[in-house]
Amino acid sequence: MLGFFLIAASPLLAQPLPQSADVGAPAHKGMSRLEGGVYRISASGTNMWGTSDAFHFVHDQFAGDVSIEAKVEWVGEGKNPHRKAGPILRASLDADAPYADFVFHGSGELALQYRKVKGGPTAEIQTTIRPPLVARLERHGDVISAEVSRDGRAWSPVGALTLAMPERIYGGLAVCSHDDTVSETALFRDVKVEARGVVVKRVTESTLEVLDIETKQRQIVRRAKEHFEAPNWSRDNELIYNAGGRLYRIAAGGGPPAAIDTGERIRCNNDHGISPDGKWLAISDGSASRQSQIYILPFGGGIPRLITPQFPSYWHGWSPDGKTLAYCARRNDNFDIYTIPAEGGEEKRLTTAEGLDDGPDYSPDGKYIYFNSVRSGVMRIWRMLADGTDQRMFIEGSDSADWFAHPSPDGKWVVYLSFEKTVEGHPANKDVTLKLVPADGGRPRVIATLFGGQGTINVPSWSADSKRIAFVSYRLVP
Repeated sequence: MLGFFLIAASPLLAQPLPQSADVGAPAHKGMSRLEGGVYRISASGTNMWGTSDAFHFVHDQFAGDVSIEAKVEWVGEGKNPHRKAGPILRASLDADAPYADFVFHGSGELALQYRKVKGGPTAEIQTTIRPPLVARLERHGDVISAEVSRDGRAWSPVGALTLAMPERIYGGLAVCSHDDTVSETALFRDVKVEARGVVVKRVTESTLEVLDIETKQRQIVRRAKEHFEAPNWSRDNELIYNAGGRLYRIAAGGGPPAAIDTGERIRCNNDHGISPDGKWLAISDGSASRQSQIYILPFGGGIPRLITPQFPSYWHGWSPDGKTLAYCARRNDNFDIYTIPAEGGEEKRLTTAEGLDDGPDYSPDGKYIYFNSVRSGVMRIWRMLADGTDQRMFIEGSDSADWFAHPSPDGKWVVYLSFEKTVEGHPANKDVTLKLVPADGGRPRVIATLFGGQGTINVPSWSADSKRIAFVSYRLVP
């Protein structure tokens, strides 16, 4: 990993936030005071939303990375349930400035709100977690992230996104009554502000997460300043991921990771997975040819057995009966979907379209193979019968570039990864979302927003009960 340098860094802020000002000309002048370590802030203001904001802002200016934590408590029942209070980071004090905040509503809702361009619209990422809790808003370069904690020690991610702002920004605490005829008051407890300074060089921080698909709540399994990718979820509640050419296992509830013995195969990439009976592990490795080939070894580790003599070949799916592997391979300068017997043998080409076909994964009944294809001009999720016939676009009219569809074990859902429509390939370090769609078709819904891409969810990662998925998000940190 690269080293790093901090410029003008400071420790945990010991002095109070020194500035207090109204932004966007609320009807009633805001007020703030600090008593016994608790900020008491009163404000009116029409809203913090849309193309401009009106609120009271207790703040300072920060160069580079910064973290703000606070526990928010409303005083009184309030007039409007959408009154807002929380930590905020802004490009300027202009009412229409780019910003991100992590605000508590009077109704108990909590959302990461953001405006990416000056005068542009506001969007949000919601969480189902409700107070009392500590909210943390952080800036790492152009990446803004939000997390929550019940005790200030164990944190759960809510979302992350890229937001370009000047090197020097405004950060602090904001209150808006959401009704300009009245003032509302919020108390900010346990406020911690850490100014980390300008970072010249950064390293990758990877976070292995588990997400509940109904509540959308996310839990951290492992976070470290190293690059790891692509979790699988075993039948006995272990997660398998790759890092530095090796595979590791870790309990889904967290704990120390343990390396898996893959013999001489020590250039494993992020295309690996577990057999339906839980006895075998398929890996994609480039140790022998410097290009990826598929091997099978015992789940507990052992000597890998070569399955695909031809290369490059990238594993992605295992048929429910355990007899067939599905994979992406380049043959004659074109990437297509192939299958091959798990015992080895002749490969069968299933797709012939020009351009990239990738990410095949079987439905749990073995009837279909889901895959992604760029044949329409933009990467889309497709589905075909397991023999390669009846190839049809599965998700039409998407406003994104979609990759790596994975059906749930109960056959009810498909989860997949979406990039912005203009992104080519599946690169790392991008704004992405995880989306969920009924397996028989329907309207997708976003279940997670994060900074990620390559390595986030390349391979099947559903829990056996189909209630949770595992994935990896990233940040670039000192």
